[in-house]
Amino acid sequence: MPTYDIGLEHVSLAFATKTIFTDVTQGVFEGDRIGIVGKNGDGKSTLLHLFRGAQEPDSGRVTKRGGLTFGMLDQRDPLDDNATIREAALEGRADYEWASDNTSREIVEALLGGMSLDAKVGSLSGGQRRRADLARLLLKDWDILALDEPTNHLDVVTIHWLAEHLKNRWSKGQGALLLVTHDRWFLDEVCESMWEVHDGVIEPFEGGYSAYMLQRVERDRQADVRETKRRNLARKELAWLSRGARARSTKQKFHVKAARELIADVPPMRNTLELKQMATSRLGKQVVDLVDVTQIFEKPQGMADIDPDVAALSASASRVDVVNAMYAEPQLHGSVEVAVTDLTDPRLVDAGVPEAVESAEEARKKAEAESGNPQLADDREVRRMNTGGETIGGGTAATDSDADTAAAGVTSAARKVTVSGREILDDVTWLIGPGDRFGIVGANGAGKSTLLKLIDGTLTPTAGHVNIGKTVKFAVLSQRLDELEKLGKYKIKEVLSRYKPSYIVDGKEVTPGQLMERLGFESAQLMTPIRDLSGGQKRRMQLLLILLDEPNVLIMDEPGNDLDTDMLAVMEDLLDTWPGTLIVVSHDRYLLERVTDQQFALIGGKVRHLPGGVQDYLDMVEAIKNGKGLPADTPGFAGTGSSSAKSGKGKAAAVNAAASLPQSASRIAPSSEGANNGEDSTSKLTGKAFHEASKRVNAIERKLAKLEEQKTDLEAQMAAHDPSDYEGLNKLNEQLTAVNTESDDLEAEWLELSEQLE
Repeated sequence: MPTYDIGLEHVSLAFATKTIFTDVTQGVFEGDRIGIVGKNGDGKSTLLHLFRGAQEPDSGRVTKRGGLTFGMLDQRDPLDDNATIREAALEGRADYEWASDNTSREIVEALLGGMSLDAKVGSLSGGQRRRADLARLLLKDWDILALDEPTNHLDVVTIHWLAEHLKNRWSKGQGALLLVTHDRWFLDEVCESMWEVHDGVIEPFEGGYSAYMLQRVERDRQADVRETKRRNLARKELAWLSRGARARSTKQKFHVKAARELIADVPPMRNTLELKQMATSRLGKQVVDLVDVTQIFEKPQGMADIDPDVAALSASASRVDVVNAMYAEPQLHGSVEVAVTDLTDPRLVDAGVPEAVESAEEARKKAEAESGNPQLADDREVRRMNTGGETIGGGTAATDSDADTAAAGVTSAARKVTVSGREILDDVTWLIGPGDRFGIVGANGAGKSTLLKLIDGTLTPTAGHVNIGKTVKFAVLSQRLDELEKLGKYKIKEVLSRYKPSYIVDGKEVTPGQLMERLGFESAQLMTPIRDLSGGQKRRMQLLLILLDEPNVLIMDEPGNDLDTDMLAVMEDLLDTWPGTLIVVSHDRYLLERVTDQQFALIGGKVRHLPGGVQDYLDMVEAIKNGKGLPADTPGFAGTGSSSAKSGKGKAAAVNAAASLPQSASRIAPSSEGANNGEDSTSKLTGKAFHEASKRVNAIERKLAKLEEQKTDLEAQMAAHDPSDYEGLNKLNEQLTAVNTESDDLEAEWLELSEQLE
């Protein structure tokens, strides 16, 4: 038997209703970087507790090298509520002690940036406590470091930093890392081997997450296991890994040729064109249009109900002894003049203007008294359930010109109010079309929650307006489970009985019970009360009930919370066949790029397109950290927008945002300064020329769809081709190159014509 630094010898452990381990022998050597995966409840966290000594096995023993130090980040922190951050996280270190060392300073600034060291732990949010506990752990030297879900509550930038820190924390062959996380990008980036915990055993795999998926599919194929559903999901995820961004990167962690042989018959993740056609039939051409939208919070620290990220950030920054952040999100401050008839105007209320908030509260109390209904709903919450056909917002801001004011439709305004404060969106035009699948990233405090509430109409923009299509039916998968808690006393079967008896999913008729099983539930659980479900089960049930409501616009805020890697794959598989418009906010870059077709960053008050995925956003952040600032907005891709919303000079023209996907209905407005100055470089077509150009655009779109089919077919032929037949492969590659070249030329022509047609 090998001599482990720390290990299990013939360990068995069972709880009242579940066997966790059965005669397990496994351990950790110095230099190991191990990722641990498995279903929720199968024993991942318990394994770490056994190593730590916090859990005793029923039989067998845990061995440990003499003098070995073991540090663990638990899902519940041990911090004292009455201690300050300096006492709990820095353990009393003076500023000069941690600031004089590059490594410790980087840890403190990355995790505690923007927080006051004199703040009490009990006053921190859950995310801030998590950061403080992680900082406490990383500031010490450990022989073995065990991290249980370390990426929870971290944004994309901090997750990227943590991955780099862990890769460089020890020299090669020194230290050891045990990592439990559902973040598959993080596993692939940091780990060099994997353990899968399942059915009472620990099964080891060489390589990171990508290599694990390859070996798991091969294992299932050779053993011909009966878990058909699980095997197919694994093969589908492997197909994503080998065809997606990870396969195109220079850092390969599994053999691409072997992977392609295993997934040669796996179809593409989504039939994008078919889904768009189905979505258009359900939604029509208009879904949600943000037009010249500016959003300002006059007093963000008092508006936690509107944007908690912004409120928390501002509250922390107002304290003394605040740590400088490793990366400071660009924050805009501005003002806009709004013409109103009374102070209860929702533009002022939602911007947090104190007088308006007071007036609205008085009006609400008066309405409740007159109606005799103390439960009178907030108009903003009613909007969340709207079925479309609404315009949210007052269009343009007030100006000093009476003519401009009349044109803006506010001739009856009794007064003009100037709203000044934190600017979340700065004159953004963003058109979201049927079938669009968009991912949104941004730092904590950037205003992602605000953006989602503007999209679904629960927030009124300070300037500009949001048009919601007539057929739109929203559903929001929020981070909270409030809606589900109201159903706590009911059994799953009782809840499902409220819905239709059958649905069409991926062309097949399924019952709510079958959908429930597809999301990882067992039929025996039908009699389980909702309140007795685990956190991950409640998350999946929340998604199931939303899909059973048959929305056509689905907004998901951190959908991966509380889900293990297998359940994430199940959710992604289900979303692949969902024919509607999908908006996802997540810090999980793997999930974001897996379920969406295009990604955008909310940064510096703009919604910026990320053609290269989340890495483009990280590059922007790195440029800001190096003092280079943000790149110039690119018309058609970035949220550039003119200043018309504030000046009253009119609306900017909208152009298509996705040159790589011309069918997309998402558009971002380019700057109209040139147009205002008579310097429009793109001539607009009229008459016969307009008609001919429109016909050509339609023809190009049809041709591009056919070329995409040819490209998919050629890639499948190459994947299935005899690798020793170099001549045949070369011919197929030449055909693929020709198709790509023709597609690129047509897309360039399409973009030019589209700009002239707008």
